[in-house]
Amino acid sequence: MPARLLPRLLAIAAAVTLSVQQAAAQSILRDAETEALLQEMSAPLVKAAGLEKGNVEVIMINDPSINAFVAGGQAVYIHSGLINAATDAGEVQGVIAHELGHVTGGHIIRFDEGAKAATNITILSLLLGLAAAAAGAPDAAMGVLAAGQQAAMGKFLSFTRTQESSADAAGAEYLSKAGISGRGSLEFFKKLQNQEFRYGYSQSDEAGFSRTHPLTGDRIANLRETYEKDPAWTKATDPALQERFTRVRAKLYGYLAEPAKTLSVYPPTDNSIPAHYARAYAYHKDALINKALVETAALIAAEPNNPYFLELEGQILLESGRPGQALPALRQANRLTGNNPLIATIFGHALIATEDPANYPEAERVLKAAVTRDRESPFAWYQLGVVYAAQGDMPRARLASAEQQVMERRFPEALQNAQAAFTGLPVGSPDWLRAQDITMQARAEMDKNKKKKKKKSEPEGNG
Repeated sequence: MPARLLPRLLAIAAAVTLSVQQAAAQSILRDAETEALLQEMSAPLVKAAGLEKGNVEVIMINDPSINAFVAGGQAVYIHSGLINAATDAGEVQGVIAHELGHVTGGHIIRFDEGAKAATNITILSLLLGLAAAAAGAPDAAMGVLAAGQQAAMGKFLSFTRTQESSADAAGAEYLSKAGISGRGSLEFFKKLQNQEFRYGYSQSDEAGFSRTHPLTGDRIANLRETYEKDPAWTKATDPALQERFTRVRAKLYGYLAEPAKTLSVYPPTDNSIPAHYARAYAYHKDALINKALVETAALIAAEPNNPYFLELEGQILLESGRPGQALPALRQANRLTGNNPLIATIFGHALIATEDPANYPEAERVLKAAVTRDRESPFAWYQLGVVYAAQGDMPRARLASAEQQVMERRFPEALQNAQAAFTGLPVGSPDWLRAQDITMQARAEMDKNKKKKKKKSEPEGNG
């Protein structure tokens, strides 16, 4: 009996695990310009939080909902829907400040405290329920179990609300230290509140007890009192930062939205840079390449040395089957950004796509520089493997494939390629040592997966 009941009684922990898995499964959106902007927006807040500058990442998740979260380590995940909903860079900075409050508070690490307290209540109610059932009172047993579940849920939700209030306070402190107005933070909370009104979420005090976060109205009231006293309250968002945010927001919209919707929001009569940006993506997605290139031409005419405008033009030419024509724009974009890994990868891809052997040595140099600066790019490793193979260097081609497959958790294939690379590389060379490392890592992960499968296949006790 206990073996059948316990999974139901520990539903809180199961639900939490599922939400983390779902978050982990969401796709990450990578863009050189967006990442540079998010890092710059977060830099003063990271410093105010007492964290090391290079140790905190702000990562974009492809998800239309208005949300942000931390999931361990020093990484803040922001949904694309949040960027779309924000109209001011200060709003996003307010969200980042709040999430940094979770990081510095160790809330992910301390999550087990809340879960453990809830689980203890659940287990106690289970034991009392079993005792009542054994005494011949099944109705009383069910009542005890139901009350225990409700108490456990209440304990857990109270714990998460406390964490959220703590992160709100820390976020306000970091905004103040960074000299950033809390107006953006309040505006964003108002947008969340309007969304709650739209979906009919109750704002009563009673409803507040069943939520993971404090009532949004209460959060606004508490933060307003703090923000209005701060010297930065009347400070406007930096115009240059706001312009960059507006561009990235339009770029993201054009990339993710249906072309017809993009053209409705950014009609051809709008000659602003954000509008040209959004329409270039919309036309490209509809395979209207000439129209897309008209938009990139307008962008480059306005700012000839903007690497991101050049990158977009090169990307459109490459993806429309004109890699040779894409090279000048991508080469210049790569130079202007000092070999940004994402831009270097696209440039290397274009060099390979020309199918001109004369371009392969440059492609190898560019892609090696890309993976040196950012090893977590499966596509860059794939392209490097392609160029190694095209030049007849099969051991390094296999090693590059192994690097890609480890990141994609394809451990059997990674093991096979790493072993093949290991036998063909110069003994003691850095690549030879790396092949050895991947071999050991792949074997360890495969053994771990076997043990998990074996554990799952073992029959459960009947209690």
